[in-house]
Amino acid sequence: MKSIVEKLPSYDYIYLGDNARAPYGNRSFDTIYRYTLQCVNWLFGQGCPLVILACNTASAKALRTIQQQDLVRMNTPNRVLGVIRPTSEVIAGFSKSGSVGVLATQGTVQSGSYLMEINRFAPQLRVSQEACPMWVPLVENNEHQQPGADYFIKKNLENLLSADRSIDTILLACTHYPLLIDKIRQHVPENVRVLSQGDIVADSLARYLDNHPEIAARCTKNGSRSFYTTDSEEDFTNHAGIFFGAPIQATHIDLQ
Repeated sequence: MKSIVEKLPSYDYIYLGDNARAPYGNRSFDTIYRYTLQCVNWLFGQGCPLVILACNTASAKALRTIQQQDLVRMNTPNRVLGVIRPTSEVIAGFSKSGSVGVLATQGTVQSGSYLMEINRFAPQLRVSQEACPMWVPLVENNEHQQPGADYFIKKNLENLLSADRSIDTILLACTHYPLLIDKIRQHVPENVRVLSQGDIVADSLARYLDNHPEIAARCTKNGSRSFYTTDSEEDFTNHAGIFFGAPIQATHIDLQ
């Protein structure tokens, strides 16, 4: 959201963090789909004509079903987008060696979504994946800057780079991972680019709105930002301010 707001500051934004049920990474397909659809329905109920699934796991395991089945069933002009396709469309442009690595949650890796989407846009690329189940808990518990985080970061990076020594681009395919970027860079060769998704997704959204003026026209432009969480308001406010780079105030909601 930080990158999107910087790119498109005039729009109104509602952010919903399903913190009471996060992380999604190790949950089943059915659970992730159900949780994601509940969030989407709530945002639709707030008047949002366009919803971005900022979670890679939700994008991997729920987006296709929501787009192809639920939106049709609802007979709605509203749209739901994810973060995997925008990244897959452009990642080839960042690699000179033709080998890229993807660091993600267990759910995203197991879905194979990045393998399929990158193959669709850049079949010549060699793609290696590594699941990092401990990284999100490190961030969520404010341990990501502590020495203990280095063990897990080093371990996962070694696994990824040993799978293909030609990797020159590593994608951080989870919203939490950019907070670990300083430690990540300590454990990768200087020639390896570490890629976050924020600016990529923001650029893709700007293009989408240009190409779909009927959606852009339904999005209001008063420059407002509202934040909601399904868990503790205080805890979310403290954590989200780190991600967003500015103080925020969250409101608690319950999802059915």
